[in-house]
Amino acid sequence: MRRRAFILALGGGAATWPLAARAQQPVMPVIGFLSGRSREESADATAAFRQGLSEMGYGAGRNVALEYRWAEGHNERLPDLAADLVQRQVAVIAAVGGNNSALAAKAATATIPIVFTSGADPIKVGLVTSLNQPGGHVTGVSWFGAELGPKRLGLLAELVPRIALAVLLVNPNSPETAGQPETVRQAAGALGWRLQVIQVGSENEIDTAFADARRQQADAVVVGADPFLISRREQIVMQASRHAIPTIYPDREYVTAGGLISYGNSIQDSYRRAGVQTGRILRGAKPGDLPVDRSTKFELVINLSSVKTLGLTIPDKLLVAADEVIE
Repeated sequence: MRRRAFILALGGGAATWPLAARAQQPVMPVIGFLSGRSREESADATAAFRQGLSEMGYGAGRNVALEYRWAEGHNERLPDLAADLVQRQVAVIAAVGGNNSALAAKAATATIPIVFTSGADPIKVGLVTSLNQPGGHVTGVSWFGAELGPKRLGLLAELVPRIALAVLLVNPNSPETAGQPETVRQAAGALGWRLQVIQVGSENEIDTAFADARRQQADAVVVGADPFLISRREQIVMQASRHAIPTIYPDREYVTAGGLISYGNSIQDSYRRAGVQTGRILRGAKPGDLPVDRSTKFELVINLSSVKTLGLTIPDKLLVAADEVIE
C-alpha cells in the first residue's frame, strides 16, 4: 500500500510540473501597431518595421506579439483604435502612417510608451519637446518629408523643360502638410513658375484635382508628402497618366506603381528604425531618454517607361544621380 500510495503521489506531482513550468514562463510582450494607412498598401513598410525588431532580437510570434490597427485613410477612426490598444494593455504603441496616429495614441495614454514615425517636425506637431531628450513616454523617428519640396522642384525643372504653371497637391487634414505650400511656393517663384495649390483630402478630390490641373494647362504636378496620398498612390499615378501631366512624388512607392519620378526619404528605412526604437524600449530603455532618430537615407527613383510615354528626355546627370531606374 505504501508503494502504491507513493506511485500515486508521484504521478499527481508530475501532472503539476508542466503547469508550474508554464506559470514561470515570461509573458510575451504585445506591440500595438497603429497606422493611418491600410494593411495591403503598407506591406513593405510593415516588413521593414519587423526587420528593425529582428535587429534587436525580437521576432513576431516568437518572443513578441503584434496587434495591428488600421485606419485605412480615415483619421477619424484613430482615437477609437488607439483606445482599443490601450485597453488591450500593450507594452508599446508603434504609431505610424502619419502624425495623426501618434497624436491619437498620445491622447489615449500618458503611460504606455509610444514610438512614432513623422515626416514633419515632431516638436512643432506637439509630439515631443526636444529631439535629443524627448522626455515623457514618446519618442520615434523623424524624416524630412515636409522640407524637400524645393529639391523636388529642382529635379522636375531638369526633367521637364519650360514649366510655367505647376500644381501642388496637399492634404488639408494632415499635420505633415503644415509649411509645405509656402516652402514650395517660394521655390517655384525662384524658378519663375506660377504655383497653384489644390487641397485633396478624399478620393474624389484627387480625380477632380488632376482634371483641374489639365483644365488650367498645368505643365507639372507636385504631390505633397502625406500618408493619405501615398495610400492612394495607384489612383494618383493613374490620373497623372490619364491626363499626361509630368508629376513628381515624395516616395519611391509611387514610381514603382508607374509614376514618373520621386525624391525623398526611404519610408522602409524609417519604419525599420522605428522597429529598432521599439526593440530598445522592450529591452528596458525609457522612451523619454531615447533621442528621436533622424532618417537620412534619400532616394531618387525614375521610371523610364513613364519618361518615354510623356516624350521626355532624361539628362545624363539625372540618370547618374538616380538611386534606381525602373525599366
